[in-house]
Amino acid sequence: MSTQTKVKSPKIMAAILMLGAFIGLFGETALNMALTNIMDQYSIEASTAQWLTTGYLLTLAILVPISALLMKWFSTRQLVIGGLIISLAGALLAAASPSFALLQTGRVVQAIGTGILMPVMVSVLLVIFPVHKRGVVMGVMGLVITLGPALGPTLSGVVISALSWNYIFWFSAIFYVFLTLAAFAKIENVGEITKPKIDGLSIVLSTVGFGGLIYGLASLAGASFTAPIVWIPLLVGVIALVLFGLRQDSMDKPMINLSVFKQPMFSLGTAMMFLSILVILSTGILLPMYLKGSLLFSAAVAGLLLLPGNAVNVIMSPIVGSLFDKIGPKKLAFTGSIIVLIGNIIFVTSISATTPAWQIVVAFMVLFFGLTMVTIPAQTNGLNALPRELYADGSAAMNTLNQVAGAAGTAIAITLLTAGSTSFAASKPGVMEGEILAAGVKHAFYFVTGISVVALILSSFMKKPRTVQEKAPITVKAAEPVRVRN
Repeated sequence: MSTQTKVKSPKIMAAILMLGAFIGLFGETALNMALTNIMDQYSIEASTAQWLTTGYLLTLAILVPISALLMKWFSTRQLVIGGLIISLAGALLAAASPSFALLQTGRVVQAIGTGILMPVMVSVLLVIFPVHKRGVVMGVMGLVITLGPALGPTLSGVVISALSWNYIFWFSAIFYVFLTLAAFAKIENVGEITKPKIDGLSIVLSTVGFGGLIYGLASLAGASFTAPIVWIPLLVGVIALVLFGLRQDSMDKPMINLSVFKQPMFSLGTAMMFLSILVILSTGILLPMYLKGSLLFSAAVAGLLLLPGNAVNVIMSPIVGSLFDKIGPKKLAFTGSIIVLIGNIIFVTSISATTPAWQIVVAFMVLFFGLTMVTIPAQTNGLNALPRELYADGSAAMNTLNQVAGAAGTAIAITLLTAGSTSFAASKPGVMEGEILAAGVKHAFYFVTGISVVALILSSFMKKPRTVQEKAPITVKAAEPVRVRN
């Protein structure tokens, strides 16, 4: 039996969901180019300002696992429209915020909306299009997932130079208004509401687990690993996640069915997505700081220098999606991983206070050429390994770990940047600030390069899964799309 759910306007539904998710993911890194401006305006340190990014990711990581449960209690229309309205409220609050506290609150509210939209998007796309078109569709979705955070510094750099950072949120709010109106007109329900019993302990363990993990990682930006503010949240988070996993395995109807990780290709795809997002978010916070603070470009020029790399992502995503349907995942992911490694090696060997801008542009283009070839096969192949009834759980698990990766990448990048800068300054007293920053960025890219090596090794094990759908027909009971059981 077909696993496709018929809707009147699948392409319009997909466009609404993807644009909503794009704006939310764009918001992850949109303020990276404005951090120095915000630090000056509110008189705060970098370790405080980075919470605008990390807090956003923290909220997503807490909410995304719960979204699998939300999709069993609310319809697709309710979740999409609700997510867009909440995102709109957050954008408006951030745009008009007179204080850092309100700006941070607005960011959290917007992240709640994005945390609702992201899983629904994945779920809906997997069921409103036939399996033979899934590579192309997931290719476009992969573009959204990678281009959103990557394009954040580029577009925001132009906005900041021409207007002010507040307009990043005003423009986002305008898009949310139009998308909300479109959602009222075009979004259809594609799953069933089962309203399972809510297990409060699972929600608490999930929240404490992922929240503690990301809070501890984020605190590394301003404290050492031995500081209580770092290791205590990490320890509590790990313990809570272990208890969460044990509880899910013991329940007849778990909040998230962790049996998805028994599928080797899903686990591998999730691991590769984790590493890819870690690279994207690390690069997304390091390069704007380097271009502005070391090479002394304006926010607008720094943003434009990153544009060619984003353009490569735009061009390659549908191509990779189409190739996935034809040649499978392994060749794409393995080749892409090699290219990602090459891009990072270029960064490591070329970054300095006098590096020609074209070298950074080329390295960034190479990096995203490879990342596009990795993320789309990793996510699509991983989710293809699951039967339809586990789409929601698989999407929840993968998206949650993506947020953890984003937070870890941001926090670790800032931590290594600080450590590298401090060490360089101590070894060479009297050097210029730009040289110190460049040394710190280069130090952080050694870590990113190491991550690329791990991803390359993992990609060699990727293969096309023999899904449940291929083994035997599935009896579809209006099942729920990846996270959408609405």
